[in-house]
Amino acid sequence: MKKIICLIFLIPAIFYSQDWVTPVIKGYGKIKYSKNIAVQPDENLHYKAVYKITTSEKREGINKGLNGIAHAINMLGCKNIKKESVDIVATIQGQATTVVLSDDAYEKKFGTKNPNTKVIELLSQYGVKLFVCSQATAYREIKSSDINQNITEALSGSSVLLNYQLNGYALMQ
Repeated sequence: MKKIICLIFLIPAIFYSQDWVTPVIKGYGKIKYSKNIAVQPDENLHYKAVYKITTSEKREGINKGLNGIAHAINMLGCKNIKKESVDIVATIQGQATTVVLSDDAYEKKFGTKNPNTKVIELLSQYGVKLFVCSQATAYREIKSSDINQNITEALSGSSVLLNYQLNGYALMQ
């Protein structure tokens, strides 16, 4: 009898559960999409966001902040928001600074290739502008030649945040 009751509750969950998907940034920032959920992305908006990435915490094997950007792009992609309607900028600073290292520099420092390299490449290909705070790289003694080619040095993380917010970008943390 207990088995039958379990099946009664389990079968609807199997039929109504959605799979994790990564429709735009393949393999990163997975989402579960349902068209029956409130507050969907709006095809009539132009999305402008600036992310402040300061954590070294990981999610799904990569930096949590980079994963969050991939997640947002995948959510927009589920509603067919075109990349021409999406402008995303990120400043990488503080504890997150080492994610900007090239594979060679990361391997010298940590003994393994940078797990963030592929997602950085995919985000850059999508059009995300990734900046690193040069104050943070100086503090951590990271040379310009050790920075991933898809990352641009900015004077500071604060200058990125101020400039983009004053130009209408929403702050995402």
